[in-house]
Formats: sequence, C-alpha cells, structure tokens
Amino acid sequence: MAMSHRYCRNYAPVDVAKGICHRSKELISADDDSCGSFEKMHRCMHCRNYRADESKPRLGVCGASPNGFAAYEDMVAVTCQSFESVE
Repeated sequence: MAMSHRYCRNYAPVDVAKGICHRSKELISADDDSCGSFEKMHRCMHCRNYRADESKPRLGVCGASPNGFAAYEDMVAVTCQSFESVE
C-alpha cells in the first residue's frame, strides 16, 4: 500500500485537501498516492516512544516525556529530539 502525499517530507499543506510539492512545485491532492520521490516524514505514530491511548482514538502519550506529554498519532515530529523510528 502506497503512502499518500500528506505523509511525505516534500509535501507542504495549503489546506486540508491539497498542498504543494517542494520538489515539483505543483499543487497536489493530499490523499493521492505518493510519487517515486517519497520521503517519509517523522510523525509520532512512527516513533518508538509513542504510546496509544486505547480509550481515545488517535491520541496517545509521548513515552520520552517525563510528564507524559499528550501526542496525536499524526503529529509531525520533524523537530523532536526524542524521535526514534520504529522502522
């Protein structure tokens, strides 16, 4: 299964439905399948420290945070110093 543009490091959102590709400079749909230049963006759901909350869909806790920082699974973690890829 291909990842959509919204999960690519080259994707810059304009609104919830579309964005601009940093590589091609074209307007693209966020949900279309990615291209051959796809680079997976760091997100909490791809981090070893993310712990999902079973009672709250798409919400969890950052295990690297001493205070249990609330984190959404889809939260961008590009600048997170505690990010550890699960893959």
